Amino acid sequence: MTISIMSNNVTPIQSKELVNQVKQSPSEVQANFASTLKNAIEDLNHIQLESDKKTEAFASGKIDDLHDVMITAQKSSVTLETTVQMQKKVIDAYNEVMRMQV
Repeated sequence: MTISIMSNNVTPIQSKELVNQVKQSPSEVQANFASTLKNAIEDLNHIQLESDKKTEAFASGKIDDLHDVMITAQKSSVTLETTVQMQKKVIDAYNEVMRMQV
């Protein structure tokens, strides 16, 4: 399953897409993974910047919708925590592969 952080959509990968991914060369898979990772980090950064702007605007009195500020801050917090947990899982998987005997 694919999870998009920005759009909050959960969509299953179609079997045709999975077959196309199997036919990719290692360099294409690496480029695709790097691109996906870069996009996820950019999305995280955008969410955190949005939260910072709303918090600063609330503190300076430019906006008075506390609920929106808190929801944005919580969304940023959850996204960051999810990213950190995913990073830990990737590192664990890498370490497991490195321990495998060939």
